[in-house]
Amino acid sequence: MAMTDAPIVQRHDAALALFTRKRIIAGAVPVIVLAYFAYIFFAFDIPGLSERARLDNARVLVADSYSYKTHVTRDNRTGGIIMAVEGSAKGTYPEGMAPDWVIQPDDDSARIALPQGHEVLIDGDTMRYDVPGYGPITATASRQGIDLSLPTDQAPDWISASKTRVNITTKAGRVTVTKARTEVMRYALGWELFWFTLDSPFHGKSLGELAALVVSGDRVVSGQSNLAAIAGDVWNNEMWRHKDVIWALFETLLMAFLGTMGAAMVALPLAFMAARNFTPLMVVRQAFRRLFDLLRGVDALIWTIVLSRAFGPGPLTGSLAILLTDTGSFGKMFSEALENVDPREIDGVQSTGAKPLQRYRFGVIPQITPILLSQVLYYLESNTRSATIIGAITGGGIGLLLTQAIITQQDWEKVSYYIVLIVMLVVFMDWLSGMIRRRLIRAGDAG
Repeated sequence: MAMTDAPIVQRHDAALALFTRKRIIAGAVPVIVLAYFAYIFFAFDIPGLSERARLDNARVLVADSYSYKTHVTRDNRTGGIIMAVEGSAKGTYPEGMAPDWVIQPDDDSARIALPQGHEVLIDGDTMRYDVPGYGPITATASRQGIDLSLPTDQAPDWISASKTRVNITTKAGRVTVTKARTEVMRYALGWELFWFTLDSPFHGKSLGELAALVVSGDRVVSGQSNLAAIAGDVWNNEMWRHKDVIWALFETLLMAFLGTMGAAMVALPLAFMAARNFTPLMVVRQAFRRLFDLLRGVDALIWTIVLSRAFGPGPLTGSLAILLTDTGSFGKMFSEALENVDPREIDGVQSTGAKPLQRYRFGVIPQITPILLSQVLYYLESNTRSATIIGAITGGGIGLLLTQAIITQQDWEKVSYYIVLIVMLVVFMDWLSGMIRRRLIRAGDAG
């Protein structure tokens, strides 16, 4: 009886020991997770994040992304007032033309009406800012510095003042006074001069007025139809550079297309050398597999930097970087697909007297075509995003324009514009690749 019960007791003890180990592991997991998050908390200096954060700068950048500012600037050294959208020479108002919220009695003074009842008066070297609920702020620039006069003894937190610079930031606008210049910036929603610059005869016209001009027989620009003149002014807009932007988008798409398709064409024949059922010699097979590991193990950005030193900057360098990385990825995926092909189809083609190349063409390729096309289309879509970053390094495509706009830290609405175009391009590629995949699947099912 004791000998009969012994195996049962042993199984019970083993089950109890297993249950105990599972409970210990289950209890240790939360402790490990908490310890990991505690390490992250201190390793990444999360407590110091609040000290490093600059929320005011973040708010300014966000505001600049969906609005524009018009600069009214007075040169405190030579005199004279200039008005320009975003402070750009391409957006400078010509002589005799000014926004409707600026009154300019003479060449060296201006009265600027800001929103919410705020008003700024520039009179020579003196700036007076009337802030409702606070009072007038007066700043006079001289060679010795800035003489600031406030309604209160202590400056509020929205005024930053020193002997050489005064910054005033309110919800109505911003004012900067230095020894060199006095600058008033007024914000407005939208992307100003997006269609027409100030020197265009179509600037300031509504959509209805433009439509009327298109059907009108009176030509605004001599020698051109009104439609051609409107399209030409939009296409050659020097402020937003639509012509350069469209070409940059094409370069980005071209980099992704050439890199992806080139990688697929290179990887397919090499994949046969890495497949076990097509290359029985292990030394050759392992050599090609390690080659694929090397190519895909190095990120495309690293290949971009290496190739830019060899070939110089340009879209071709970006295409080659994508080609090298994707050759490694495609080689691995295609070789694995080749190892899973049905040998009976190959034998069927061979029974007809087909040569080795014909056996691969008619017995192997049709089996892996769905996987091949699906992966190539997915990588093409993904590389459209990657080409933006690669273009920022190699000096090509929309990535270059995006980097330039970010570096200037002035026209953040252009950054938003480029990001919107990149997202639209990615959405388009997603739709296109999805449509092609669906048609191929339907065609395969019908066959």
